Amino acid sequence: MSINSAMLAGVSGLVANSSALAAISDNIANVNTVAYKRNQVNFANVVTAQAVKGKYSAGGVQSVTRQFVSQQGLIQASNSTTDLAISGDGFFVVANKGLGLTGADPRSFTRSGAFAVDSDGYMVNDAGLYLQGWPVQADGTFNVNPSDLSLMQSINVKNLGSAVAPTTELGVTANVNKDGPVSASEATYDGSVAATSMAEYADSAGATGVKPDFVIEMNVVDSAGGSRKIALAMLKDDVANAWHAEIYAVPASSVDLAAGTPPGQLARGTINFNADGTINLGTTTAALQSLSLDASAGATPRWATGLGLAAQDINLALDKLSQYSSTSTVTAIQSNGAGVGNVIAIDVDPEGVVSAVYDNSQIRKIAKIGVATFPNPDALAAVSGNAYRPTIPAGEMTVKEAGIGGAGKISPSSLEASTVDLSAEFTGLIATQKAYSASSKIITTADQMLEELINIKR
Repeated sequence: MSINSAMLAGVSGLVANSSALAAISDNIANVNTVAYKRNQVNFANVVTAQAVKGKYSAGGVQSVTRQFVSQQGLIQASNSTTDLAISGDGFFVVANKGLGLTGADPRSFTRSGAFAVDSDGYMVNDAGLYLQGWPVQADGTFNVNPSDLSLMQSINVKNLGSAVAPTTELGVTANVNKDGPVSASEATYDGSVAATSMAEYADSAGATGVKPDFVIEMNVVDSAGGSRKIALAMLKDDVANAWHAEIYAVPASSVDLAAGTPPGQLARGTINFNADGTINLGTTTAALQSLSLDASAGATPRWATGLGLAAQDINLALDKLSQYSSTSTVTAIQSNGAGVGNVIAIDVDPEGVVSAVYDNSQIRKIAKIGVATFPNPDALAAVSGNAYRPTIPAGEMTVKEAGIGGAGKISPSSLEASTVDLSAEFTGLIATQKAYSASSKIITTADQMLEELINIKR
């Protein structure tokens, strides 16, 4: 009967508009939810087969929910270095726990990057989901696999230990006086005789050895983060533009040397300058430019056995050493070493590399965040915590490095805003309310018509 179909069509209108109201309500409630993606209920008519020609039976309407998961939200600056946003396609890979994560544990995907470090050191977002990443390997690289999520782990930024960077590079910016007098000691200086070394002069309390014209002392960080000292001593040669030079440890007891070597002496030779005052590295003794402290038993030179230190190679850059007609002076000493340092901050770069920043200026890589992409992200299944699970219509998941292969870049110290537009939602709220009221009128009108039909019998 057409009146019955009209009533049922009205009911379907109530149901469909109720769904629309629910979606609008969710959108409005999540207007400030980080990276929330708005939902929308669309309507599709239902056509009923017309059994009797010339008569029409109403089919009604059905609601179809559409997710706008792929819609980009506005990237907004944040004060936290662990707040992250994705600019472009993709999702953070997250898990429900940090410790003891296995390949069998489910992973989900989210754009909600409001991460903070919990008491155990894991990066967790507001929904309690643990951020996943590829852990750094011994050589500083990452084992990136586009499909094997088991290679990713919950990122932990604590329990990293202290950072130590032994000195491998030393640079000296200094000038030696071209017009300085040639010392009387130069005539008797002979590096083959221990008593005439500059190293022995530095180690003795008396008048043994040869007093240098100029000494440059430099601090070196050893393998345990301790501070050691070496010195570059120079004595002007009677040959123009040439200087005798020795490198020795201070104190001499900090190194073990071969028998007969002057105390503490690590290297000796000649430093030569060009006529314009610049150093001639080609004719300067190579041993003065590269020190190698061995760790093998009995090998020399090496750090003193009692110190228990690892081997250490140090490149001494002398290219900024000059010889001008000016007072001998040291302008600067550059060193890449760093003593023991503790974590003071966490840094994430646009490529997704998570690093620990230490108070000794060292930066240590921890992990690399992967960005998961889907061919059809709008078909993902929403789960609690503003996250999603894969579905067949969404397509095959691929985890990529940030900014590569179509994956979005990571914006550190940023959050993605909700895609909800309040003005549009309120407009939809009014339209939904009117449509709901109109559907209810269908039911009341059909009821009145049925009442008239029933009254025929009276």
